[in-house]
Amino acid sequence: MRFLFVHQNFPGQFVHLLRHIGSVGQHEIVFVTEENSNAMPGVRKVTYRGPDRLRDIVHRDAQEFEQAVQRAQHVTQVCNNLKALGFKPDIIIGHHGWGEMLNLEDVWPGVPLLGYYEFYYNIHGRDVGFDPEFPTAQELLPRVRAKNAVNLLALNNPGHGQTPTVFQHNTYPEWARAKISILPEGVNLDLCRPDPAAHARPFAMDGVQIMPEDRLVTFVARDLEPYRGFHIMMRALSSLLRARPDVKVILVGGNGVSYGAQIANKTWREYFTAELGDTVDFSRVLFPGRIAYDLYLRMLQRSDVHVYLTYPFVASWSLREALACGCAVVGSDTEPVREFVQDGVTGLLTSFLDPAALTAQIVRLLEDKELAAQLGAGARSFAERHLRMQDHLSAYEAVIHRLTGQPVRAGIAHG
Repeated sequence: MRFLFVHQNFPGQFVHLLRHIGSVGQHEIVFVTEENSNAMPGVRKVTYRGPDRLRDIVHRDAQEFEQAVQRAQHVTQVCNNLKALGFKPDIIIGHHGWGEMLNLEDVWPGVPLLGYYEFYYNIHGRDVGFDPEFPTAQELLPRVRAKNAVNLLALNNPGHGQTPTVFQHNTYPEWARAKISILPEGVNLDLCRPDPAAHARPFAMDGVQIMPEDRLVTFVARDLEPYRGFHIMMRALSSLLRARPDVKVILVGGNGVSYGAQIANKTWREYFTAELGDTVDFSRVLFPGRIAYDLYLRMLQRSDVHVYLTYPFVASWSLREALACGCAVVGSDTEPVREFVQDGVTGLLTSFLDPAALTAQIVRLLEDKELAAQLGAGARSFAERHLRMQDHLSAYEAVIHRLTGQPVRAGIAHG
C-alpha cells in the first residue's frame, strides 16, 4: 500500500503506527510536514512551508483560521507535486488540528481519509470557565468558538475520523460523533513498566541524589502552567513538605505555555514561586525542565506518588505512561482523568481546585505503603488490559482495512 501521512510536526501522534507499518516492509510511506530534524527509517519526509506572518488586517478571532487555510494551501501545493510525480496514496492519515488536510480531497478525489480529531472547543462545561481563578473574558468567547472552524470544515468534508478517548469523542456535537471512531492510544508496556529495584538504589536528577530512604513525589507536564494544575501542585508544597520531612518533589516541564494564557513578563513558575516565597523549602523541590525520555521513565519507576492534574481537556500521554509504570497516582477528579483513574482501584482522585485535598491524598499514600502498592498494581493491570500497544495498532489496522479494503499485513484480514 501507499500511505500518505500529514502532520505539521513529524511524526506527531503517528510515531508508533509509522514504526509498525514500516516494520511490515511492504508499503511506501510519505509524510508531509513542516521542516524539522526528526527522521524515521522507511519514511520519506516531504516538507512544506509554514504559514506566512499574520497580517495586521486579520481579525484576532480569525487568526488561527487564517493560518490554517495557509497551511492547507501549502500542503495542497506539495501534494499536487507528488501527484505530478505519479504518487497516489491508498489512504491519507493525518491530524485535522492545523487545517493541513482541508483540501486533499481536491488533489486525490475518492482516496480514503482518516483524520485525527483531538478536541472540539466549547464555551461551557469543559476547560473554558473551569478554573474560577482564571476566568475567560466575555470578549474572548468568540475566539473560542472560532477555534472550531477547521473542525467544522473537516467534519463536512469526505473522510472518517478517529479520537483516542471517550472524553474527547464527547466534546464533539452529537451529530458529528458517528463520523469519529474511538481508537485508544497504546503504551509500550515493555519500556513503561514497574521496576521494584528502582527504590533500592540512589536516583540522580539535576545533580541531586534521591536516596532509597527518601520519599519521592513526581509531577509531569509539557509546560508548567495552570491548565495542567501546576498552581495547585505548587500550593500543596508547603503543607506537604511540612508533613513529610523525608519528601523530595520533582516537577518536570518547560517554562512556556502549551495551553491557556501566558502571564505578562514572567513564567508561571516564577509567578507561583514568588507567591509562595519562603513558605516552601525549595531546596527539596527540583525543576529539571524537560528531560530525556529514559530519565523520565526511570523517574516514574522510582516515584512513590505521581500527581497528574488537568482541566477538562485532552489527557497527556504521561498519565498513561505513569499507570503503565505502576505509579501510585493521585489524579484530578476531572472527566479525562476519570477515564483512566478509578478512585481506590487504579489511583486516588482529588478535587482539582483544592491544594489541601491534594496534600492529604499524597500524604495518605506516603503513609500507607500497602495502599500505594495496591494502587500501583491496579494501575499496571489497567494498562495491561486497556493500553497495550498491539491492541492500539490492531485497531488501526482494522480501520485502515475497512476504509481501503486492503490489509496492512499480507494474509491478515479484519472483520
